[in-house]
Amino acid sequence: MMRTWRVGTFSMGALLVLLGLFLFMSRFLGFNFLQVMTAWWPILLIVLGIEILVYLFLSRQESPMLRYDFLSIFFVGLIGTIGIGFALLSSIGLLDKAQELVTSEERSFELPEFSHPLDETVKRVVVRTSGYNMTIEAAKEREASMFGTYRMQTSKQSKLIKKAEDYVAVTQKGDTLYLNVKSLPNEAGPFDSPQEIAATILVPGDVKLEVMGTGNQLTLKPRMLANNWNIENASEVVVDTSETNDMTVSATGVESIRGQADEWKISEQPADGAQGNGEKNAIYQSGEGKYRISIANTYQVSLLSGR
Repeated sequence: MMRTWRVGTFSMGALLVLLGLFLFMSRFLGFNFLQVMTAWWPILLIVLGIEILVYLFLSRQESPMLRYDFLSIFFVGLIGTIGIGFALLSSIGLLDKAQELVTSEERSFELPEFSHPLDETVKRVVVRTSGYNMTIEAAKEREASMFGTYRMQTSKQSKLIKKAEDYVAVTQKGDTLYLNVKSLPNEAGPFDSPQEIAATILVPGDVKLEVMGTGNQLTLKPRMLANNWNIENASEVVVDTSETNDMTVSATGVESIRGQADEWKISEQPADGAQGNGEKNAIYQSGEGKYRISIANTYQVSLLSGR
């Protein structure tokens, strides 16, 4: 009696068994599902090759009749194509990015503390922010420092920022120290993910300070103020006046002024002389107003007096 061999039936059955075993083990041994899908598919080539070799061996012995199980071959080809697709995506990094995106969540970490001593030649500090809300405070210490926390969407449990140089760059040119706050690394792939820094920058109160914002909110605490500050290009500036008794806050070309009615002297005339743009000039003074905080190109300025 001539034996009939249905090519594809054995391969289909073996592949289903192997895939089931892999998924079963991933359930109890902690295997990653995507790693299983990218790793197991070459076995189908081995199984199909074994089936062909067995058929060739039997054809010499019993001359079996060859038939194809087209449904089984279709599913074997489909599973193989999916496996190859997973392997291709993994080779170009898209699979890892997709996995990070699925498993990522918002996490908070502490920033590595930054500290840079200032010698006596430094008379001016320039701070450039990167769109994050910052608190800037005058201090007695003759150094520039920064500390705080950052929050971002990531799939990693460990800190993404290992050292201070990862988030701030410092350069001294002549009598000026430049502090550039860097953007946080984006670990969530091509899609937008929330990133936030809640940090405080301390600068010596006796040096001139210039802060270049990027449409962000800045909170100023001029506690030990002993020089002039210039603030530009922030969306909102909040000035804490509760611990400073001798300063002048000058807001130029601002659309919104917040604070007690008796705190500000407001001019409704636009700063550039144009009519109808709604910008205001405002001045606040405490004590003799010896040191000046000048604010320009900002939408809103508020006073926090602690009253």
